Amino acid sequence: MDKKSNMISADEALSFLLARTQPAHKIERIATADALGRVLAERQASAINVPPLDNSAMDGYAVRLADLVANGATRLRVAQRIPAGTVGQPLETGSAARIFTGAPVPAGCDAVVMQENCSAEGDMVTINKPPRMGENIRRAGEDISVGAEVLPAGIRLRPQEMGLAASVGIAALPVYHKLKVATFFTGNEIVMPGEPLKPGHIYNSNRFVLVGLLQALGCDIVDLGIVPDDFAATVKVLKEAAAGADLIITSGGVSVGEEDHVKAAVESAGVLDLWKIAIKPGKPLAFGTVDKVPFIGLPGNPVSAFVTFCLFVRPFILRSQGVASTAPQIFSLKADFDWPKPDKRREFLRARLHMADDGVVSAQLYPNQGSGVLTSTTWADGLVEIAENTPIRRGEVVKFLPFSGMLN
Repeated sequence: MDKKSNMISADEALSFLLARTQPAHKIERIATADALGRVLAERQASAINVPPLDNSAMDGYAVRLADLVANGATRLRVAQRIPAGTVGQPLETGSAARIFTGAPVPAGCDAVVMQENCSAEGDMVTINKPPRMGENIRRAGEDISVGAEVLPAGIRLRPQEMGLAASVGIAALPVYHKLKVATFFTGNEIVMPGEPLKPGHIYNSNRFVLVGLLQALGCDIVDLGIVPDDFAATVKVLKEAAAGADLIITSGGVSVGEEDHVKAAVESAGVLDLWKIAIKPGKPLAFGTVDKVPFIGLPGNPVSAFVTFCLFVRPFILRSQGVASTAPQIFSLKADFDWPKPDKRREFLRARLHMADDGVVSAQLYPNQGSGVLTSTTWADGLVEIAENTPIRRGEVVKFLPFSGMLN
């Protein structure tokens, strides 16, 4: 804690927030096909082996090694044809079976010879290259065995997890209920796109950024719109938000200006537990409760709101949804820039990846790191983290947090 400024460090703030999440407990069962982005509430185990039977990994010929010449070609009669989805007869001595990828291998088969190593003529086939024992045979249960865990609890389901569940016959999955998030935006100066832009007004970009971020996290959103810079109006909408949501998120009004009423309104209608974090951009981040519903107040500057959401609000929401691991991806890269005058606060700079001719990937900075320059967030691939009071020279290693790991 910075005693002089009453600012809490980024690490302390994140720990503080995560410790105050309310555990997810409401569970519903939904079709596996509808589970994208939902959080799995219970571990899933397989009731079957995958594959269920020994099967061919290739189009080719099923053979018995005892029927083959060790160092030469062997001519065999093709006694049967086994396409995928059918089960063949036991392999006769001195014969081969034409078999296709995924088809169960017949009893007595030691290996499958890929068709490129065979010469077929009528009902005869010549095996030109003897296979090894078990070659091109996928054994029953080699991917998944009966009773094995296929999906742990506490993960957000991606297409590959949905496919894995389907591969073992799971038609429905237990998931936590969606988090209902109420949001509103403060400021007499903000208007919606499509409305006339009067002198002194700006379009409400934060509404679109925040709603998009919440949609990507699978939240149910209660959008209460724009609230004027008025204390009584702010208290009223806070109460309304708390009545029907699991979480309240606002943008703007949490700084120290005379027209910033959100902080005071929260203190009036509830409890404010945290205000001001030692980071740049995004110092005025607020956390508290209104009628026991968690409240997070984002800064009004668009980049500050975006960055603080990625760093603090996203893990808070994920933990509230029941996600076990909320840590972002972090990579070590070389800096393709100088940062000679660091801030006393931890800085998060918008950066793009650059690959040099020698294949080395480095981080380049957007030239204008101002907290109102939303262009920097569309140009960048992620954030470079600069520790407090730490100058950076070109070529030094820095931490890079990719947006790909923070925006879904």
